[in-house]
Amino acid sequence: MAQSLEVLSRRTASMQGIRSIVHTMKTLSVINSAPYEHAARSIEAYHETVLMGLHAFFSQTGTLNTSALTAKTKVVIVFGSDHGLCGSYNETLAIHVAEQLFDTTEEVVILCVGAQMADALRDQHLVPETIFFPPASVDGIGRLANLLTRHLDDMRGTQGMDNMAVSLAYFARDGERGQRPEVITLLPLDPDLVRELQEKPWASRSLPSFSMSPPALLKALIHSHLFASMFRAAAEALVTENAARLALMSQAEQSVDDRLEALTSETRAVRQSEITTEILDVIIGFEALKKKSRHSGE
Repeated sequence: MAQSLEVLSRRTASMQGIRSIVHTMKTLSVINSAPYEHAARSIEAYHETVLMGLHAFFSQTGTLNTSALTAKTKVVIVFGSDHGLCGSYNETLAIHVAEQLFDTTEEVVILCVGAQMADALRDQHLVPETIFFPPASVDGIGRLANLLTRHLDDMRGTQGMDNMAVSLAYFARDGERGQRPEVITLLPLDPDLVRELQEKPWASRSLPSFSMSPPALLKALIHSHLFASMFRAAAEALVTENAARLALMSQAEQSVDDRLEALTSETRAVRQSEITTEILDVIIGFEALKKKSRHSGE
């Protein structure tokens, strides 16, 4: 009994230590997600300014025929996680990307954010061309977006803007369902977006004007569009990663609490049994002493 009680005490102490770690990870997930969510909201305001610039550009230069653009190379940027403790985050997204690329006839170039995501993609027979480190803070989101934008600029300079399609793959928030894997197209520009900007009337009586050449201005606006979109995707991926970790840690905390409750009940039962045994030993010893003293008196 004493050994069993000792083992139970060690297990209880171990489970309490695990619960402390799980609770700490749960708290950190809540704390970390807040600045990333603020960053995602902030970049949306910047992106609206970029779209307003595209609107002004189209209002002065006429239409852009996106249907004539035929991409020979498809670039997919996949945002994963290297921080762990978030379940099958990377594997689920890698499977979704593989499904999206199953019928693709273009040459596919994959840019991957996160070494663990790169391993998940290789499991789906998708080999990343370049691997980038995921951001560890809000400041890192801007640096990552700049790195990806410059890398795409180099590729566009080599292959030509019209010969390359760019897509982003990441986890996006999905209301009560939590999150969903999403693949969005950045280049060529969404025909519906271009049509909306072309047909939308300019609201102000002051017409926009620009001194740059139209091709240079369009290139700068697309560069900003790419930066804002990748910044938002990186921030959104970090928000959903922390949400996945929070959900997983909540489940783990509940499991640990259930195990602690079972260990506590078992410890109480063993302790009660031990106390009962000791009391019985005392009673038996007392009765034996009484009998012995009675025989001695006779």
